[in-house]
Amino acid sequence: MTGYHIEPFTSMLDLDAVMEVEHASFTNPWTREMYLSDLANEQVSHILLAREDSGGVVGFCAFWHVLDELHVNNLAVAPRHRRTGVASALLTRVFGEAAQLGAKRVTLEVRRSNETAQRLYERFGFKVADVRVDYYSQPTEDALVLSLDLAAGR
Repeated sequence: MTGYHIEPFTSMLDLDAVMEVEHASFTNPWTREMYLSDLANEQVSHILLAREDSGGVVGFCAFWHVLDELHVNNLAVAPRHRRTGVASALLTRVFGEAAQLGAKRVTLEVRRSNETAQRLYERFGFKVADVRVDYYSQPTEDALVLSLDLAAGR
């Protein structure tokens, strides 16, 4: 991924950029307060940033690590940087983090209608594990629960 690098979220100064990508990506985005609450739980909550070499944040992945599972809460890329490998680079780094943290499984939810994201996750080996009926709002929609067993390899 030329022109970008992936790094951990380390400065609250980057939260505005995360919020900008969040709002450009989701119809029902997390609020600043939700992220602040999440980030206060440093043992569980993590965010990786995709940053342009010029310094701007163009994507992020927020996830939780609990026991032997890593759960992706949000993966988002700024609209003009989509389909450039940013999301794949973030996921690749998430898998590296998962291995370092001792996670054996990665889970996430995706809107049933978000076929682009589903194709990305399928390329990484995720499988549908369940459906959460009416999980999403604005609009109301089912979530596909995707899971990847890291112990089985990708």
